[in-house]
Amino acid sequence: MTYSPSIAIYGVYHFKNTQIKELRVPMSDLPEKQVKRLHSLIQEAETNLAAAKELLISIIGDDGVVITPRSGTNEEVGGKVVEGIFDGQKMAGPDGKEYPVPANYASKSKLVEGDILKLTIADDGSFIYKQIGPTERIQIIGTLVQHDGAYYVEANAREYRILLASVTYFRINVGDQVTIIVPADNPDAVWAAVEAAL
Repeated sequence: MTYSPSIAIYGVYHFKNTQIKELRVPMSDLPEKQVKRLHSLIQEAETNLAAAKELLISIIGDDGVVITPRSGTNEEVGGKVVEGIFDGQKMAGPDGKEYPVPANYASKSKLVEGDILKLTIADDGSFIYKQIGPTERIQIIGTLVQHDGAYYVEANAREYRILLASVTYFRINVGDQVTIIVPADNPDAVWAAVEAAL
């Protein structure tokens, strides 16, 4: 029997009280359907891992501070207030400091690069964001692609990066057509918000 130079599955197996020390199954002997399924499972695992990392960062931030988004209430919350500009992932404050914006909030609120946000850092340490100055927007249609561990939408002969939270929230897959929102006054924008899957 000749072995393919591709990956082989091997190990120690027990079968009817007989120990088989090595079992080699060349990848070429695996049905094509199983190989495709393995590729699909690996891609799904990588996507889930990236989503878990993004969720963790949205909870604890880059500096390890726990961020607790609050549900919208009409009552005013005491604490430090910072206004800043959303850059597609974070809010840049006037002091030059960057504040992490929960990816789920940014995705569901369809925040766009250039939006003005108000952050209230409550007395208990929780972060409460509110969009106070939306930038002018335009909608365009594109195709979802993935490379370098990130998701992009190809539209108008360029790529716009989108949040992984948008991919999972809208349940879109690579190759799907989507409507995205981009700032009307910033042709160099890197990030886009997903409006809808088509």
